[in-house]
Amino acid sequence: MNLLNVFDEINNVDPEFTDRINPRREVIRNMASFGKKVTLASLPFFINNLFTKAYGATAPTDVNGVLNYALTLEYLEAEYYTMGVAAPNLIPAGRPLGAITTIRDHENAHVKFLKQVLGDKAVSKPTFDFTAGGTFANVFSDYDTFLALAQAFEDTGVRAYKGQAGILVGNRVVLTAALQIHSVEARHASHIRQMRRARGGAAANQKPWITGANDSGIGAVVDPVYMGEDNKVQGGVDITTLKGAMGNISLATATQSFDEPLAAETVLNIAQLFIKN
Repeated sequence: MNLLNVFDEINNVDPEFTDRINPRREVIRNMASFGKKVTLASLPFFINNLFTKAYGATAPTDVNGVLNYALTLEYLEAEYYTMGVAAPNLIPAGRPLGAITTIRDHENAHVKFLKQVLGDKAVSKPTFDFTAGGTFANVFSDYDTFLALAQAFEDTGVRAYKGQAGILVGNRVVLTAALQIHSVEARHASHIRQMRRARGGAAANQKPWITGANDSGIGAVVDPVYMGEDNKVQGGVDITTLKGAMGNISLATATQSFDEPLAAETVLNIAQLFIKN
């Protein structure tokens, strides 16, 4: 099947299809990467990729876009903790259950707040698959898996809010509210990390802060969450060249001292792993 025929068929249904995909040069590059012919095996992936670009995970460009972007993440977190608390025999009674219940309530409050601000412009809650297609099949039956995925979600949320601050600069009221949510997400991330550390075992080396490009102990599946966290250059300065009381600052300390923003496209790609509809 010729790619031009594919585009012709799509444009017959939606004449604005190609205008939805930005930038067009990227589409051309994607077309070239598939060659002049699309095989039957690759066609579903190719079409899905195009429709994702046209209608799906697109980076926000205005205040409402950022708020809906944040709302989608809050939907995910609120649903996750609500299901976790409801799962029988998952979270140990006492302080662990109390902490997760509190975080659940925070995330639900964030959802209600963002929906109130957006009004009829608020996006609907997606349908989630927290197993990520079976990758985390035991997420609601194994407490360690539950905490590990919670950490990935919280670390993503912290970086996601930071990454959109530039769009909100012109609206101080919304920026202030976003920063207030951001700091709470950071506290959640730190607390979940310490809960994992207290469990010992594979998570015994967890710290309240991020060290390098992936210190989660979960494996490469969550590498996109920590992409760029190994950056040691801040404001044009290589932090490891600065002298501390004990000599040069170590690479680990340098990466721990600065938390990096995460691009919206990356965050949305991460979220798509857990969104069914």
